[in-house]
Amino acid sequence: MTPRGGTLAVVLHAHLPFVRHPEHADFLEEDWLHEAIIECYVPLLLRLEALEREGVPFRLALSLSPTLLSMLRDPLLMERCAARIERLVAFSAREVRRKGSPAAAAFYQARLTEVHAAFERRYARDLIAPFRHLRERGGLELLCCPATHAFLPLLQYAPEAVRAQISVGATLFRELFGESASGIWLPECGYYPGLDKVLAAEGIRYFLLDSHGLLDANPAPRCGTRAPVFTSAGTAAFGRDPASSEQVWSAELGYPGGPWYREFHRDLGFELDTESLAPLLLPTGERRHTGFKYWRVTSRKGGTKRPYRRDRAVAAARRDAIHFVAQRERDLGGTALAGSEHHPIAIAPFDAELFGHWWFEGPEFLEQVIRSAATSKKLCLATPSDYLRAHPQHELAEPALSSWGEGGYSSVWLDPSNDWLYRHLFIAARRMGELASEAPARPSSLLLERAMAQAARELLLAQSSDWAFLMKMGSARSYARTRAERHLADFDRLYSALRARGPAPLNHFLPEPPEWSAWLEELEGRDNLFPSLDYRLFTPERGARCERASG
Repeated sequence: MTPRGGTLAVVLHAHLPFVRHPEHADFLEEDWLHEAIIECYVPLLLRLEALEREGVPFRLALSLSPTLLSMLRDPLLMERCAARIERLVAFSAREVRRKGSPAAAAFYQARLTEVHAAFERRYARDLIAPFRHLRERGGLELLCCPATHAFLPLLQYAPEAVRAQISVGATLFRELFGESASGIWLPECGYYPGLDKVLAAEGIRYFLLDSHGLLDANPAPRCGTRAPVFTSAGTAAFGRDPASSEQVWSAELGYPGGPWYREFHRDLGFELDTESLAPLLLPTGERRHTGFKYWRVTSRKGGTKRPYRRDRAVAAARRDAIHFVAQRERDLGGTALAGSEHHPIAIAPFDAELFGHWWFEGPEFLEQVIRSAATSKKLCLATPSDYLRAHPQHELAEPALSSWGEGGYSSVWLDPSNDWLYRHLFIAARRMGELASEAPARPSSLLLERAMAQAARELLLAQSSDWAFLMKMGSARSYARTRAERHLADFDRLYSALRARGPAPLNHFLPEPPEWSAWLEELEGRDNLFPSLDYRLFTPERGARCERASG
């Protein structure tokens, strides 16, 4: 698609931390995946497929993080999600009877029945396939993402860790989608000068920044966030459009705070008696979110909540989407940028889970944005790659160190609540480099190969930005700390075992006692992502060769 007039690039980032607990039959934090599938991913796919059947043209960009992809292809997690949906469908039928078929209860029954049919029959529990289909048909451009969503600016002093994060993520993308990704979503939009060289070595053509990462570039770009810049490594940097973001994200002005939208914080799981909730409670009897929310926002200032009306909420989403597109038409103007032949672009990046989970009517909002843009004469929906093809020449500049989130400069991920983590990550990255460097080119022991690969997995999982974020924000703080500590401890135990046999232990690796092999098998069964992981990515010399090649 060739952009006409102004370009609106909607970029969705679908990501969840890797949470998989086969040792428990029902684990609370696995609900994060179930909720996203039920309320975001399946509804979004159904809306996009309906547009495709109607012949409504659209172009969206979507990143699917490797941890999310790994969970979506895991049979155990998909089986558990299917069971969760079935329990919710059965519960919805009881709710209709209990409530005497009021509109909201009937809506949830119909919605969950539709999601269940799509998940089980239409997609056969494989949500990666329909995203691949939309990509092949031209509606979606898919971006890759670093392996476990590590916050790269705080790992820059362990360059082998940064390179491994990017390479593992790019490799998984190629395995699942058959070709390399043109763009990458940098976790938390975190960038530091020099990262572009690592991206270029992996063949990445563009990345996204928060607004100030581009506005504070050296030299300052003449077009601000209305056009990308090229870095010295040849990668393009796009900056987030502040106005587009404010209209959705702002607590005071954002659309999701409108009075007719569903109130996220009032869930039946914390209102109904436990006897009625029994089918949905945790095995411990603990309450959890159910997704049955019968109230609307009503007022941004709180107060008494009024009942949710689905028809009014969907109508509000469509009005807000029309307003959103009209604002982009006004901002972009449909004319070339001053002193340039380029038409302006507005980058609108959002967490995908906002649309459907946090903002329940978000999929309907996106659908109407697409419909309105399809008939606009002043702008079009396109992706960053589309824009680069239409406008291949841009200014040369070095973006600034930056992130999104509070403060815009890493403060969420480096805070007294989580700063203890990084010294352990640096030590572990250095040790992984030692192991990778000392490993023989052709290990004679399968156990050695497995232990090395699992050590790399545990390190990658410890590097996830989600643990630092959750520790800072206070949500699931104990779980996040436990996860980070567990992965670091498992890495340390593997490292100690691999180094225990003298100055050249990896060349003389011998089978361990049965209990050690059983423990390794347990780790492989629990943290089973990246089955083709190459631990040699952590070799410092290998990374240095990549940097020289990109230069």
